[in-house]
Amino acid sequence: MERVKQPSVVMDVVTDSTELAKAREQDQRFDRNWAWFETHAGEIYAQHRGKCICVAGEKLFVADTPEDVLNLARSAYPGDDGLFTRYIPLERAYRIYANSRSVAPLR
Repeated sequence: MERVKQPSVVMDVVTDSTELAKAREQDQRFDRNWAWFETHAGEIYAQHRGKCICVAGEKLFVADTPEDVLNLARSAYPGDDGLFTRYIPLERAYRIYANSRSVAPLR
C-alpha cells in the first residue's frame, strides 16, 4: 500500500502591532460584509439561484463564475479585502457537510 504524503502546515506567530492592526481592520470589513449578507440572505437566495455572489463594500455582486464576480467586486471596491464569495445552489435542498476523514478519539 502506497502512503500518500500529507502536505505540511506552517504556522507563524505574528506579533508585529502594525500587522495585527491590519488583520483586525480586515476582520471588521469582513464582519460588515457578512452582516449585510445575513440581513439580505433570503432575497439573495430567492433571486440568484445557480449564480456566484460576492459581497464587497456591503453591496452584492452576481455573476456566473467566481472569477467574474470577483472581478466585478474588486473593480468597484479595490480596497475591500473583507469581501467573500458564495455559490447559490440552483435547487433548494438540505445539505450535510461533514469531514470524511477519521479522527483519533480523545483519551
